[in-house]
This record gives sequence, structure tokens and C-alpha cells, in this order.
Amino acid sequence: MYKKLLLKYKENGLRVLIIRILYKLFPQKSSSIKLCKNLLQYKSGLEIGGPSVLFSRKGILPIYPHIKSLDNCNFSSKTIWEGQIESGFTFKFDKAHPEGRQYILEAAELDKIQSAHYDFILSSHVLEHVANPIKALLEWIRVLKEDGVLIIVLPHKDGTFDHKREITTLAHLLEDYDNNTSEYDLTHLDEILKLHDLTRDLPAGSYDQFKIRSQHNFENRCLHHHVFNTPLAVKLIDSVGLKIISVEALLPSHIIIVSTKTKKQDNSDVFNKFIQRKFKSLFISDKYY
Repeated sequence: MYKKLLLKYKENGLRVLIIRILYKLFPQKSSSIKLCKNLLQYKSGLEIGGPSVLFSRKGILPIYPHIKSLDNCNFSSKTIWEGQIESGFTFKFDKAHPEGRQYILEAAELDKIQSAHYDFILSSHVLEHVANPIKALLEWIRVLKEDGVLIIVLPHKDGTFDHKREITTLAHLLEDYDNNTSEYDLTHLDEILKLHDLTRDLPAGSYDQFKIRSQHNFENRCLHHHVFNTPLAVKLIDSVGLKIISVEALLPSHIIIVSTKTKKQDNSDVFNKFIQRKFKSLFISDKYY
């Protein structure tokens, strides 16, 4: 039903509206729930950003109930999303679990965490706020144990306020890594101010309020530096040497990728689905590979 309705609307702005209406009427759950439960049950991990409603008991991918413990990393002791937070054992993510350890660290600089320390890492709608995502991913991989699991959720441009922007290229992400781009970077500011759809981002306020907030991004980290569709997300995860187990594009705006840290990386089966147009997605830009 989703597909038949959306095929009628190829203009991105209207598609975004239809996607949101469909999601409200018929909310979806991730098809990766059983997989993630089996991979993470009784394991200890780290979440970058959060805690996330998506991983909660009533979320689309309810991971929290099945794990042993969870620590957290946020970039500041005060964020727009979580308010005031304190380092130490203060991270509360689920009523049935004790508090995890809260780190105040940059996502790409986890220097206080030893290598191969965690069984898994979670990240929901965080990497797009990071100026140098490959640097961040390599740091997350460093603190993962061998065969550890990374579950990442990224915003799909077709379902967000980014729908007017061009999809970022992998070459650009690699260039950011090679140039050691920092969180002070405002390379995309002009593009964002021109194309950000404020009608899909009411908390951002007026254009003038949004502009001021965006100019002070280092303090608040609200900008989406990069714009993702599912093929780009897959290329990014593949580029850092992870083995992709599952990929899902889920309404209203989620790309969910489950991957592992392994010495035997081969993601040709995933890429072949896109090449052969066999990857199932309701987002129109996923057809461009």
C-alpha cells in the first residue's frame, strides 16, 4: 500500500508529507529486532548520543531490554536534546537496568576509552551531526571488540528537512577524513541555510533563529553536515572495513545498518542488491546508485 501511494508522488516535498502521514497511520517496526536481540543479548555496549527512543521498549528497534549494560558518550555536559548531564555513572537508559557510565567526549575522540572494550556500539541519528564521520567510525571500531557489533541509524534525506539538499558523496566524506576536518567546520552552512526546509523542522524556529543557531554549531551541534540515502550509508560503512549484516530503509526517515568488526569483510552481496534494483525501499533517492 505504501509503495502504490508513494509512486504517485515523485516531487520530494510532497513525498515527505505523504511519508509522514503514512507513518502516523501505520507505524512500522524494524525487521532487525530478532537479529539484534540475538547479537546483543546479555552483552555490554556504548551508545554515542542518546538515550534514544528508537532503542527503547516501545521503539522501532527495542534493544535496551535485552542487553546487559550500556555506557554513553555525549559531546557536552549540556545538549539541546538531553539538557544537563554529568560524567560518571549517571546514564539512565532503561528502568530495568542500573545506570551506565557517562562520558563527555567528542564522538570522534574517545581517548578515555580503551581499545576493544565493548561488545557493541549503538548510534541513532548522530553521525550526520559529526563533521568527520569516517574519523568517528574508525574511533568507534577501535573501542569495539573483535566480532563486536555496530548498530547505526541515520536520517534518510527523503523523509527529513534535508530533502531539498543533494546527497553527499563518499569522495567528500573521504576528503573530510584526509583533511582531518574538525567540529568547527561550517563548509555546508550556506547550502543548509538555503535548502533546509524549516516547515519540516518547527523546533528550529524562524529563519533568523535558525541562522543564528547554525552559525554557533560548535556549541549546539544541530547541523546535519552530510545528507544520506541508503546507498551512501552502505558505502560509508563498507569504507571503514565493517561487515554489513543487514540494511533497512524504514519510514518515516530511518536507515538502519547492522554490521560487525571482522577480518573477513565482503559486502558484495549488499551492493549487488542495489545494482540489481532488488533492495526494497520506499525512498525514491535509493533508486539512484
